Amino acid sequence: MPLSRLAALHGVATSFSASPGRTVAASDAAVVAVLAALGVAAGTPDAVRTALTARETELRERLLPPTLVCWSGPPTAAGSDHGPGAHESAPGADEDERARGENRSARSEARSEPDEARPAPDEARPAPDEARPGAGENGHGAGENPPGPIEGRPAPDGDAPAPGGSPSAARASAVGVSGGSAPAPGDHDPTSPTSPTSPTSPTSPTSPTSPTGLPGGSSLVSVLAALPAGTRLRIRTEQGETRASAEQLPLGVHELEATAPDGRTARAHLVVAPTRLPAAPGRTYGLLVQVYSLLSRRSWGMGDLGDLAELTAWAGRALGAGFVQVNPMHAAVPGAPTDPSPYRPSSRRYPDPVYLRVEDIPEFAYAGERDRDRVRTLLERAERLRESVLDKGALIDRDAVWELKREALELVRDVPLGPGRRAAYCDFLAEEGEALEDHATWCALAEMYGSDWQKWPAALRDPRSAETARARGELMDRVDFHSRLAWLTDAQLATAQRSARDAGMGVGLVHDLAVGVHPGGADAWAQQEYFAAGMSVGAPPDAFSVQGQDWGLPPWRPDRLAASGYAPYRRLLRALFRYAGALRIDHVMGLFRLWWIPQGRPATEGTYVRYDAEAMLAILALEAYRAGALVIGEDLGTVEPGVREKLHQHGVLGTSVLWFERDWDGTGLPLPPESWRADCLATATTHDLPPTASRLTGDHVELRDRLGLLTRPVEEERAEAAADVGEWLALLARLGLLQGAAGGLSEDSEEAQIQALHRFLLRTPARMIGVWLPDAVGDRRPQNLPGTWDQYPNWRLPVADSEGRPVTLEELAASPRLYALIDVVRAGRAVGGCAPDAGVSWSDAGVSVPDPAESGTDLAESGPDSGGAPPRTAPPGARPD
Repeated sequence: MPLSRLAALHGVATSFSASPGRTVAASDAAVVAVLAALGVAAGTPDAVRTALTARETELRERLLPPTLVCWSGPPTAAGSDHGPGAHESAPGADEDERARGENRSARSEARSEPDEARPAPDEARPAPDEARPGAGENGHGAGENPPGPIEGRPAPDGDAPAPGGSPSAARASAVGVSGGSAPAPGDHDPTSPTSPTSPTSPTSPTSPTSPTGLPGGSSLVSVLAALPAGTRLRIRTEQGETRASAEQLPLGVHELEATAPDGRTARAHLVVAPTRLPAAPGRTYGLLVQVYSLLSRRSWGMGDLGDLAELTAWAGRALGAGFVQVNPMHAAVPGAPTDPSPYRPSSRRYPDPVYLRVEDIPEFAYAGERDRDRVRTLLERAERLRESVLDKGALIDRDAVWELKREALELVRDVPLGPGRRAAYCDFLAEEGEALEDHATWCALAEMYGSDWQKWPAALRDPRSAETARARGELMDRVDFHSRLAWLTDAQLATAQRSARDAGMGVGLVHDLAVGVHPGGADAWAQQEYFAAGMSVGAPPDAFSVQGQDWGLPPWRPDRLAASGYAPYRRLLRALFRYAGALRIDHVMGLFRLWWIPQGRPATEGTYVRYDAEAMLAILALEAYRAGALVIGEDLGTVEPGVREKLHQHGVLGTSVLWFERDWDGTGLPLPPESWRADCLATATTHDLPPTASRLTGDHVELRDRLGLLTRPVEEERAEAAADVGEWLALLARLGLLQGAAGGLSEDSEEAQIQALHRFLLRTPARMIGVWLPDAVGDRRPQNLPGTWDQYPNWRLPVADSEGRPVTLEELAASPRLYALIDVVRAGRAVGGCAPDAGVSWSDAGVSVPDPAESGTDLAESGPDSGGAPPRTAPPGARPD
């Protein structure tokens, strides 16, 4: 059908696989609406034919797609010391992974927001991961040539002309560029190269193998092979060089110009990226925490960046932790009440100033000299706000916290900056440029017209209009105020990461990147050309959510991203990596495709739109390499075939949550530790799942019953939950992990069982082990309860003990229960987990456990004096947009 072919040529699916063997067709109305959001008119048969002819002509005549990818350097063996963060991996782990062929999946409870773990039906099991090809980093900067040949270098006889007399293919291989693969295949996805519904073969000139519309997608070697004979190339690198070939290009985003013999010319962005992202610095463990929930006796009613810096310093030095993973710190949409979810931000690029520790701002000390009474009043109000949460059972009130901090920050802004501080601020303004100006302008306009720019006066809805420029000038005082807040927050985030590294953490802060932004917020206003108007991101219906899900977040347009060389994506990653040792990407499958829903339509009336995953991953690898940072993908839930393998190939770690790791292909029982994947962050729970104590005791079922959220009789839910827990406890008992509970606990106690579950995590080959901080004190209240809005205080609860009493950072640092759990974690070796108990043979299980002297640093010895892996630093090299 013409509509299906037109959709395929624009990366829009006309059907999707709801479950293995069951294909669901997207409605024509949904496909037409999505095409319209991409600027393609398809409302009538004539419009479809016209658009199809235009697209086919464009692809046939186009020399180059807008963005190309060249992977630099062959994958190197694990344990290579090239590049940032490339340290020795667990001996035997890669061989075991190849021998096992990983058998795992992830299930979770129904999710109402994109940050929640989406369940996977039993039938939708992931394919086994590929063998880990190795670290693949090199030690050279962005402006230097990587060592050795570029992936894809031909043999000496590789100069023979391509069939038909064209030397294009030979030239493509002779320049030494990587082949790059097309996006991961999707079940019955017409944009997939393996889809049976693809209207053309993957090798035809207009095969819709990716949104580029060219065979091989964004692969440089494939595109060059298709150029006419005699085409001349000219490459301007971001380092300022001009070259005539792609031989030994430095890492970066360059400009490629092609001139065909018939006079046609084309320009494209050329992304040269390392084949793999930086690797984890040996095996490590860390803490997971929602920053707002961790209050100290110095907080102003919610956890702040001062508390985070204290936490990292203590966890690194006293606990030997290697990282602290936090919630998204993105700027929230202001208003009363403010949406407390950190996953629906106004801006993902700039952090939220509500997290500022006001007293740590140097100018605050001088504000007291100018207005002592007002400062004293502010501090007294802050104390009352803090006590209301910690001592009186009040919820965290972001609006009250922000009102108080904003008053204090207005006083701080009135204090002149010293020469050095002024110079640092000016540098920040110059570095951030138009992006910061736009963000601050939106904040200033929101103070006048509200926080939804779509309801502003028409002339102000365009960030580039003359009226907006005039308003910016009139509001320059407020624009400067919000620019100053971005600078101060950025500085305190950098301090927190520096505190982590100074405390000996090999990774430091793990920041979280939300799926998208609020449609009325700053990013959606400033970057309108990159967002699909009238669309929302969500999830299709499946066995666990028959109505599908609408997350209310506008998607990026893949065509506009590609045309810009992924400029907004690059700038976003660069901003986040500036103060991160690792980045967690929520719903990492969104790098491949997203479910678009026309606004006003139910989530069932959507369809998938494919992104150029090759380019998205290349940009991610490039920016992570430059920052020396890891990347963790949240890949829970239903994942299309090939995605996990592709992420694994490029060094993106996965996410494994204990309760969802079962043998879905066989018995359905809990997956034994030796069958877990190695390249992942393994945890017992997450921020949007029940705390471990709640799951063990069944409290999570009772909570959902009280709130009327159950869809089955409570007796059935209780029985299923008890059976789930019982199967895990039985496995723990067989492995001997319930014995020897720290602190003289009974094996049947909930605390002892939590310790045993973490012993189990140490038995797996997972490279990163995460401890949910509330689990360490027995908290039973989830931070977020899927399927609720005002029925439950999502994102507003402080960390608490088993009785629901808030626990401060100071009390955490003195908690016997916390130290007992951490002792369990630190007792595990950096490689191979805990020593096997009597009757349990690791060799019988196929797991290689090396001698401790050869295996790396003990988890208990990863502090600043351990002599372990040195801190990573970003390699030198230009980093222009």
